[in-house]
Amino acid sequence: MDKQRIDVLDHGFVRLIDVMGTDDSVVQAARVSYGDGTKTVNTDRNLIRYLMRHEHTTPFEMCEVKFHIKLPIFVMRQLIRHRTASVNEYSGRYSVMSNEFYTPETFEKQSKTNAQGRSESLDNIKGKLQFGFKRIHGEAYKQYEEFLDEDLARESARGLLPVSNYTEAYWKCNMKNFLHMIRLRADSHAQWEIQEYANAMYDLVKPKFPIICEAFEDYHQNAINLSSNEAKLTKAMLGDFFDMWNDWITEWFEINDVSPESVKEAEGLLCKKFNLGKRELQEFKTKFEHI
Repeated sequence: MDKQRIDVLDHGFVRLIDVMGTDDSVVQAARVSYGDGTKTVNTDRNLIRYLMRHEHTTPFEMCEVKFHIKLPIFVMRQLIRHRTASVNEYSGRYSVMSNEFYTPETFEKQSKTNAQGRSESLDNIKGKLQFGFKRIHGEAYKQYEEFLDEDLARESARGLLPVSNYTEAYWKCNMKNFLHMIRLRADSHAQWEIQEYANAMYDLVKPKFPIICEAFEDYHQNAINLSSNEAKLTKAMLGDFFDMWNDWITEWFEINDVSPESVKEAEGLLCKKFNLGKRELQEFKTKFEHI
């Protein structure tokens, strides 16, 4: 069993072919003026998290991932939108196209509120819909083969085939742009099929870059962004909390003393409880100051 491969959809897969760099590569790039610059594991982790948090992205470009992917053409068209990747795709000009096509397992109605989304299930007519997909796939490929037998150029004959036809590609990207792709394509608003590929790719990459991926999840994938008006509303709702930080934090940890030493001790406990660095906690305390 290939541990670097995950099967996706009915005939597809993603396979992690090669990786350049590690978490340490980001640290070394960020500390280039200090030579190799490696310090303690915890210090290196804090640096990676700082870079991710403040979007200092260049050091993440020092790492790369390369995949072999098999996917429907319409999914490939979504992936190719990420133009920062290097891609070499199977060519229907030089080779005969695959006779494999994607047939969905589930079906939903077109959403009436989202032009690019789905709504309630159509699985009550699943058999009819799948039959229609497979009939068109079979007829299209049969005609494709007949045109090839008549010596029609492959580059012209391929125009018959639906975008559900499977293709293959090698896809290489640096970590900065890979994570940007994941942020968009693994999002719940993306088409389900591309989500499946993005999640599979991320699952293969995460063990290779655990600290980078932890920071990505904390500051991007599982984080929320507020508009200026939303931030003002939040500050209005929590204004007393920010004005009375010391009182609140001592009450939270049931500390009777509000001296600077006690507050500092309580803040240390707060960092441990919520997995925050001391610098990160300080940044949190100042986020609403200029609103």
